[in-house]
Amino acid sequence: MTVPMEITVIFSTAPCDKSASLARVLIEKHLVACVNVVTVRSYYQWKGEDCDDEEHLLIIKTPREKAGEVIAEIKTHHPYELPEIIALPVIDGYPPYLNWIHEETQR
Repeated sequence: MTVPMEITVIFSTAPCDKSASLARVLIEKHLVACVNVVTVRSYYQWKGEDCDDEEHLLIIKTPREKAGEVIAEIKTHHPYELPEIIALPVIDGYPPYLNWIHEETQR
């Protein structure tokens, strides 16, 4: 199976009380087709302190050409000083779903 058009999945964690508004702004601007929100527990060190936080992981689907805009929009609306924003290419998938991603973001 060949991916008909390049798709990127972007991962970003956010505070649980901010994830819905972040997802909505991305969808309302037609930068993304879909955002899944999953509760996760993150363990990390920040400024020398051990952290253990419940967060939401946003799994964001967008065409490759919109990834830069999505990243900029996340940075604009994200409450963290240093938000996690990681983009990965989709190497395969169900063509009708991948086409839907493009259709939703071309409005």
